[in-house]
Amino acid sequence: MLEEMRIRSLGVIEDAVVELSPGFTAVTGETGAGKTMVVTSLGLLLGGRADATLVRNGARSAVVEGRIVVGADSPAAVRAEEAGAELDDGALLVSRTISAEGRSRAHLGGRSVPVSLLGELADDLVAVHGQTDQQGLLRPARQRKALDRYAGDAVAVPLAKYASAYQRLREVSAELEELTTRARERAQEADLLRFGLGEIGAAEPRPGEDVELAAEAERLGHAEALASAAAAAHTALAGDPEDPEGVDATTLVAGATRALEAVRAHDPALASLADRLGEIGILLTDVAGELAGYADHLDADPLRLAAVEERRAVLAQLTRKYGADIDAVLAWAEQNAGRLAELEGDDERIEALTAERDALRAELGELAQAVTDARTAAADRFAAAVTAELGELAMPHARITVAIGQSDDPEGIEVNGRTVAYGPSGADEVELHLAPHPGAAPRPIAKGASGGELSRVMLAVEVVFAGSDPVPTYLFDEVDAGVGGKAAVEVGRRLARLAKSAQVVVVTHLPQVAAFADRQLLVEKTSDGSVTRSGVRALDGEERVRELSRMLAGLEDSDTARAHAEELLAAARASR
Repeated sequence: MLEEMRIRSLGVIEDAVVELSPGFTAVTGETGAGKTMVVTSLGLLLGGRADATLVRNGARSAVVEGRIVVGADSPAAVRAEEAGAELDDGALLVSRTISAEGRSRAHLGGRSVPVSLLGELADDLVAVHGQTDQQGLLRPARQRKALDRYAGDAVAVPLAKYASAYQRLREVSAELEELTTRARERAQEADLLRFGLGEIGAAEPRPGEDVELAAEAERLGHAEALASAAAAAHTALAGDPEDPEGVDATTLVAGATRALEAVRAHDPALASLADRLGEIGILLTDVAGELAGYADHLDADPLRLAAVEERRAVLAQLTRKYGADIDAVLAWAEQNAGRLAELEGDDERIEALTAERDALRAELGELAQAVTDARTAAADRFAAAVTAELGELAMPHARITVAIGQSDDPEGIEVNGRTVAYGPSGADEVELHLAPHPGAAPRPIAKGASGGELSRVMLAVEVVFAGSDPVPTYLFDEVDAGVGGKAAVEVGRRLARLAKSAQVVVVTHLPQVAAFADRQLLVEKTSDGSVTRSGVRALDGEERVRELSRMLAGLEDSDTARAHAEELLAAARASR
């Protein structure tokens, strides 16, 4: 149940608090006073689209805050707690902020949440209906959804199976079409992959082979210079055997080490340096030894160099076509070997997909028939329930029927011996028909219902839902448009009856409807055209009579209007 809303800087409302209670609450006021902003505010709390034009001129942002009482184990409470929200003494605190630039933020139970989460909670908390919903009821798709909602699991279970099979059929059909319409392109792709993989396979490259060959080619191409440099370095380190008088690094370091060794006992610093020179001498000896053997292992064979360059040329052809280096070439080959196997298996894949498609179409036909049967069974009950409600709404001779049919389509599925069109919600075309009086032929409500009749049909449908799929709160925004006289009285009486099992909030311009309310709120502007905190207030006693008088005759102090207002209130109280 919605307990309270605070609205700031939204449209004509500067700062107002709307306090609601159980039962039937009517929201009234002059045209343009801001009654619809109450509906708009609740829509924002329930995840409605944010619009920067809603922000009051001169304000930086509009804020709507609400307090909604929920059961601790209700789906809304469970979903909110999963999102990290906390209940405040059994209530959810919800807020929505819209900046003047159009940015929107939402908070639930003290946590910042996505606006979409508020929309998820809406179905379990509030049913909002306005004049746009009346127009929505004219669409066959909306009427089908209404019937399905009324039928409950009887339709929902087979429809869920149907939807799953339908989605799989779309996937299979799309893949089949892609395979068959692009057969030539896929064959060309397979030929290119087959050639590339054959070329790589013939070369048999090894991982990193191009890097290894590049290093070897560099050594072979500079063999003489490398050997000469190694010999010169060896002579500098170990001396020239043919020049016994020559000086070399090993001999010099050995002499320096001996000089320090002779006095190391007298100074620890020199002892440390002597040790380091000893290490240098060992390292020089090792390097000199390796340089001596370097030339012996240096391959200067021109034939080997030619073979290396030839192999590098083969690998270069691969890297030009398939990757930056041989490792990339091998990765390309591994990836496209699988793709080639997929392409080469097209015929088998087409055969398997065709068989699956045919099986799915047959299954869809059976499931569509099951959905049709469930809808047909529910249609008579639904029509009878709505017809009964219309009798309570001053349409005692009106009759609602539900027409369920299918359209032939040679590309469709077979249902009960016919090939019919189908879609994600089955093969049925569902349409509500209205016969407003005896002898009148039932006609689609889009063609046969006046504005007032359509308002009552929508209210009757919602009342039927209240018995089979209830929500805690119903909000109607001028759902009584086009209704007057006795019909308006019956609408008020039916809303009051609905309010015995749920909270009902109605924005209305009809005094006959407002008179049946348990509580009446007046929305009024100040002299500067804004609605302030005191601009939404509950009416009692004399104030309520004055407001109903204004709604009846436009004159608050007319004795005739006052008498009529008091009569309306008395009649409403007597009929409860």
